[in-house]
Amino acid sequence: MGIEVGGVEGVKALIGRSLPASPWFEVTQERVDAFGEATLDLQWIHVDPQRAETGPYGATVAHGLLTLALIPYLWRQVVRVDGLRLAVNYGFNRVRFPAPLPVPSFICATFRLEHAKDLKDGAQFVLHATIERRGHERPVCVADMIISYYS
Repeated sequence: MGIEVGGVEGVKALIGRSLPASPWFEVTQERVDAFGEATLDLQWIHVDPQRAETGPYGATVAHGLLTLALIPYLWRQVVRVDGLRLAVNYGFNRVRFPAPLPVPSFICATFRLEHAKDLKDGAQFVLHATIERRGHERPVCVADMIISYYS
C-alpha cells in the first residue's frame, strides 16, 4: 500500500517523482457529524440530511475543514516514512475548496512533492495535495501541506 521510504533522505528522493494516488476513502454522514461535534460546527448544511435535501446541493456536504484535515491521513496512505523521530504538520498554504463534497462520497488524493528545506535534524517539505471526488472532474480541495520530518 503506497511507497515506503527511509527517513528524510528517502522523502527527498521523491521530489519531482510521480506518486500513486491514495486509496479511495469514504466520507460518511457519521464522520461529518463527528467532525461537527468536535469543532462545534453544526450548521444544517453539514448535519441535517432532511433539511439539506432542499438546500443548494440536494444533500449534506462535508465541512471543507474536514476534507483539509484528511490530507495528512491520505498522505500516509501514499508514502510511509520509516526511521523518523518525529513528524509535525506545520501548516497549509493556498487552501481552496473548488467544489462541494456531498455526503456520502468517496475521495482520493494525489500529491506532488514540491520541495524541501533543511532543518536541524530534519527537513520541511511542501506537498501539493489535490483531493478528488469519485466520478467528478473538479477537485473538492487543493492545498499545499507543509510537514516537518525529524531524524
